Amino acid sequence: MAQDATKAVALVTGASYGVGAATALALARAGFDLALTATQRENLAKTGAAAAALGAEVLPLELDLRVSPSIEAVVAAVLDRYGRLDVLVNNAAVNLRRKAVDVSRDEWDDLIGTNLTGTFFLTQLVGRHLIAQRSPGRIITVTSAHAFVGAAERSTYGISKAALVQMTRMLAIEWAEHGIRVNAVAPGRLDTPSPSRAGTAADKAYMDAMLKRIPLHRLATAEQVAATVAFLASPAADSITGQTIIIDGGVTAA
Repeated sequence: MAQDATKAVALVTGASYGVGAATALALARAGFDLALTATQRENLAKTGAAAAALGAEVLPLELDLRVSPSIEAVVAAVLDRYGRLDVLVNNAAVNLRRKAVDVSRDEWDDLIGTNLTGTFFLTQLVGRHLIAQRSPGRIITVTSAHAFVGAAERSTYGISKAALVQMTRMLAIEWAEHGIRVNAVAPGRLDTPSPSRAGTAADKAYMDAMLKRIPLHRLATAEQVAATVAFLASPAADSITGQTIIIDGGVTAA
């Protein structure tokens, strides 16, 4: 398929399943061409095929956010293929369920290196491109409700996600003069498959207790989060920047 130079391009990290895959499809429906990343390129086959069926040109790429040359190679590949980049969706992340007293330095470095450090430097590189090209852009980061509420055995993950909320505020102010909008979405527990949540998802007592703590008594879906991301990437959200939209059924409002 020949690339249409008039179409906007979105880069979505962690697009092999869950929120990342749903976001890729939502943006394809909205008319974007796509660059999609995963730690292993072959894991993008299903998402890529579904997005292509919706009319998107799709570029699948491997990305290790802990490695600077990997970040640089991804951005270079997107610009080489499309000649532009309009939207960055920072979705890729790793999770860790561990008591704070038991977190090792290696576990900390791996999680922070992926969720925070790598995400920041990918965002920085995309921001440099947008500023140099004088192109208004949109950066949307998937953080978590754990950025706002405490939870046992989630300290490292929550710390990384809270930092992304502040990154969103800081960059929104710094880059507003360039027309770059920077926002985030913060999902709570979602009704979507996740390797890190397979055990608790199968525990009926655990899930029943969780639903009782949610004012709406239901879990959001990946598709609902993706719809919010697509809204923030659209002209309808042109006056929204520096905001984090929490999608948790009311937990953090209670």
